[in-house]
Amino acid sequence: MIQDRLAGWVSDLTTLHELTERLARTGSLDEALDELLRAGAALVGARRGMVVLEPADGRGPASTVGLGLAHADLGHIETVPRSATGYGRILDGGTAGVPGPVAQADLLHDAALDPRHREVAARLGYAASYALPLATEDAGRLGAAVWFYDEPAEPVERQRHLVGLYGRYATEHLARMLELERTRRQMAVIADELLPGRLPRIPGVRLAARHLTGTRGGGEWYDALPLPEGALGLAVGSVSGSGPSALAAMGRLRASLRAYAVMEGEDPVAVLSDLELLLRLTEPARSATALFAYCEPAPAAHADGSGSGSGSGSKIVLAGAGHTPPLILGQHRTEFVETSLSAPLGMLACWEAPSVEFCPAPGETVLLYTDGLLRRTGDPMDRAFTRLHTAAAGVPKAMRDDPGAVADHVLRTVLPDALDGGRDGEDVVMLAARFD
Repeated sequence: MIQDRLAGWVSDLTTLHELTERLARTGSLDEALDELLRAGAALVGARRGMVVLEPADGRGPASTVGLGLAHADLGHIETVPRSATGYGRILDGGTAGVPGPVAQADLLHDAALDPRHREVAARLGYAASYALPLATEDAGRLGAAVWFYDEPAEPVERQRHLVGLYGRYATEHLARMLELERTRRQMAVIADELLPGRLPRIPGVRLAARHLTGTRGGGEWYDALPLPEGALGLAVGSVSGSGPSALAAMGRLRASLRAYAVMEGEDPVAVLSDLELLLRLTEPARSATALFAYCEPAPAAHADGSGSGSGSGSKIVLAGAGHTPPLILGQHRTEFVETSLSAPLGMLACWEAPSVEFCPAPGETVLLYTDGLLRRTGDPMDRAFTRLHTAAAGVPKAMRDDPGAVADHVLRTVLPDALDGGRDGEDVVMLAARFD
């Protein structure tokens, strides 16, 4: 009997170790919540469950995640008065101390059960539930997890003990993931505030921009500003490092480039040379990549036939400092613009590289992007470039008149799920300009 008991303890400890190891390997709050539900279901012997994240400090984020439950099922459960549910008693039980678990072993035959709760349980096909608080003295109350049984049941003492130990560990891990998520969201807000609030309207060109924030909080940026005589300045860049210091450096660099572009935008090499000198003098330990394009959109056609009938088209002069080449796509071509190789800003004693001039045909779109797009694919650079080129070439003809649709299609193709909340890796910036 002693040997059997020892073997049981060893088995429980091994199981607990494996589950906590899997939880520790999660790198985001959403992944941690999903793993918590799966592990908890295995420990208590349930098939379905849900976790309600509702930090007691009120700082959010608040969310509800299900296991084996569709979005509509979660909506049905949320129509039950919270006071009648196990997780509601945990969440609304006050802030004094750490609440205990709540077991509802036979919902369909509980005379005191709220009628709405019985109705929802019968509709979704569960007959019992076990709710566990996600709370510790150090982390405070973060929320509650609840698992549902298909038949009347409740965890035995051994299962309660194991899931309780796991729940305390999971709460501490969730607290760390929660702080990372809050920091990421704050960084995303700051980055968005440092980037253009809206894009300018310039005759002859339509613009669209996409900014996907990553977990690292990088300093990738873009800009579009009107210049004298109907010209347009387009810029993308990336500052080395991550975190608040990189964001601050990005803001300073972008503001400086705007000033240089207004003064000498017709010469992109001079703009980047001035930017490199400023960076080297003010932040000698930091480097940056940048690309600046001076655009002269084709004159608009007039009712009398003047304007575009003169034969003049759009023209772009650009210079890059260690930056990825633009991609131009249209009806007859999809190709990278050949730019000269050059070092990033701040890497050499004096930066200079020749500019490149090209003319987009009417209806063609030029894509400027940061190298975070290529690195986030996880592929070697040559494959990442091929992947980007294939995505651009595959843009449906019906979308090509809309630069926003072009950018979305390319991002979805190169980075699946990126526009649906995927945020692993680095920031990604894409600026699309369609020339009439």
